[in-house]
Amino acid sequence: MKTKAGMVPFLSLVALALAGQAYAQEQVVKIGHSGPLSGPNAFAGKDNENGVRLAVEELNAKKLVVGGKTLKFEMVSEDDQCDAKTGVSVAQKFVDDGVKYVMGPYCSGVAIPASRIYSEGGTMVSTVGTNPKVTQGGYKNLYRIIASDNQIGSSMAVYAAKVLKVTKVGVIDDRTAFGQGLAEEFTKEAKKQGLTVVGQEFTTDKAVDFTAILTNMKAKAPEAIFFGGYAPQAAPMARQMKQLAVPGKLLGGDTVCSPATGKLGGDAVNDLVFCAQGGSILEKAQSGPAFKEKFKKRFNADPDAYAASYYDQVLFIGESMKKANSIDPDKVGAELYKATYKGVAATYAYDDKGNMKQAPITVFTFKNAAPVPIASY
Repeated sequence: MKTKAGMVPFLSLVALALAGQAYAQEQVVKIGHSGPLSGPNAFAGKDNENGVRLAVEELNAKKLVVGGKTLKFEMVSEDDQCDAKTGVSVAQKFVDDGVKYVMGPYCSGVAIPASRIYSEGGTMVSTVGTNPKVTQGGYKNLYRIIASDNQIGSSMAVYAAKVLKVTKVGVIDDRTAFGQGLAEEFTKEAKKQGLTVVGQEFTTDKAVDFTAILTNMKAKAPEAIFFGGYAPQAAPMARQMKQLAVPGKLLGGDTVCSPATGKLGGDAVNDLVFCAQGGSILEKAQSGPAFKEKFKKRFNADPDAYAASYYDQVLFIGESMKKANSIDPDKVGAELYKATYKGVAATYAYDDKGNMKQAPITVFTFKNAAPVPIASY
């Protein structure tokens, strides 16, 4: 009996040793997500977070082995509220916690100041912040995973001139880094296309009443108004354009192409709102329908603007870790810079500043209060 009793601690030690060995063969890789999880843009933050989560789950199912260890990916998500100060605090928290890969921020006004913190902390950043300044800080391992404002703003101006055939436009922006940058790019290209900018007005990203601005615009008779800003402002702006009988279309960038514009604006947005968004038409992309189905099954929601882009980049990073046989951001970054990855939303290849070499753009309008793609360029 003594012998049997003595076996118990021995077996426990063996079990502990085996558990320790299994643990030693596993390497945890934290993938951070920084985005608005509260406030008016929470719908976008949640969508982006879900894109990251889906990719993390798929990478874990693949059981990637790097440096002799199986990688275990863990997502850690923080609410940056689309606020610069909060976003910088989130960046510092991630750096302090040793998070070496961050997806986000969503807002350019957060991405610009936070990128310095991430760079100093040796953290790789993959953002959908579209302001050109996001990638002009000279930071390595910072990637813009969609088209920039230069491409989105200018493509909307070309569309207004060549397809909508307008000659006079008004411009409104919300004074955020994103909205202002987008409006500037639109205005620059509109003038190149021979369009007359009849008026420029400013608002904020908290406003919901645009009566005074739109009344001023109406007096100048623009055939289209371009808005540099987000869906929570674009939707009431569209409704008020109809109420005030302001002629012409409401044009916008990627953030206006969200289903949230339809949900908040209702029938008022139908055939009135036109917007450009980075990425190709998901329904027509080779793996687009399968991604939409998988996303819907997992989250009981349709993917919004950038879930597919976030999903693609996380998988690209995972593949690059395998190629580099390392989880060190510099070695993984070296692979990202030289590789090309065919994802759901686009084919990813980056220049030395971290901008996509070929970033597809799709123009949408709204039918039945939902965004409908018209054409990809």
